[in-house]
Amino acid sequence: MIVDLHNHTTLCNHAEGSMSQYIDNAIKCGVKYFGFSEHAPMYFDSKYRMSFDEMPLYIKKVLELKQLYKNDINILLGLEVDYIKNHMDDRVLNAKVDYLIGSVHFIDEWGFDNPEFIGNYENEDINVIWQKYFNTIENMAKSKLFDIVGHFDLIKIFKFMPTIYIKDLAKNALLAIKEADMTLELNVAGYRKPVKEAYPSKELLELAYEMDIPICFASDAHAPEQVGLFNEKITKLARSVGYTKCAYYKNRKRKLIEF
Repeated sequence: MIVDLHNHTTLCNHAEGSMSQYIDNAIKCGVKYFGFSEHAPMYFDSKYRMSFDEMPLYIKKVLELKQLYKNDINILLGLEVDYIKNHMDDRVLNAKVDYLIGSVHFIDEWGFDNPEFIGNYENEDINVIWQKYFNTIENMAKSKLFDIVGHFDLIKIFKFMPTIYIKDLAKNALLAIKEADMTLELNVAGYRKPVKEAYPSKELLELAYEMDIPICFASDAHAPEQVGLFNEKITKLARSVGYTKCAYYKNRKRKLIEF
């Protein structure tokens, strides 16, 4: 992938390796625009994200690496922000970054993608869960706070699939994404999870293409060796649907590049 905007650091407390190792692997894989998008701080689920005290250090380090590697690759500064009402902070939402990724990891404060809480699925109606998830994505898009939608159908991570047609569940969320002029992330982390497919699925990507929603690419790496791990597979998926350009951001402004 020529653009890779969603990658983490050890500041999130569940990643490994130095930031330079991530960048070196990106260069080897032919990435031209590489973004760090650490889990933004908030006063909830603090175990899996950097703290507010660490955020200035994170920004400083990314900008230093941007300068250090300027002749080899374009380093971009991002944040992955959890969309949870009453837990988002203006220090994050107004940060001077290249882009904000809006993600949903929680349904009613249940971390549905965390293996620690997988047992909760036994107590829920799977169709209701899926609809709640996409309703939250829709609300996130309508907030118009973010540039990129993170791992659009993350709810499928453990392969607990609904019996309702998935396009029907997700359509309103995609309409809201279109109206908010957001970019849809093609995230390869799903290939590393039980579902064994990218986020979003091909059928949802086809619907996004019909709506003329732009895309970007993401390794969602939590270790250096995960950078670019499924480059060919994800670009082939995008091309099979019809996409020929992908997005990157500078100073919250979207730019498109052919891939």
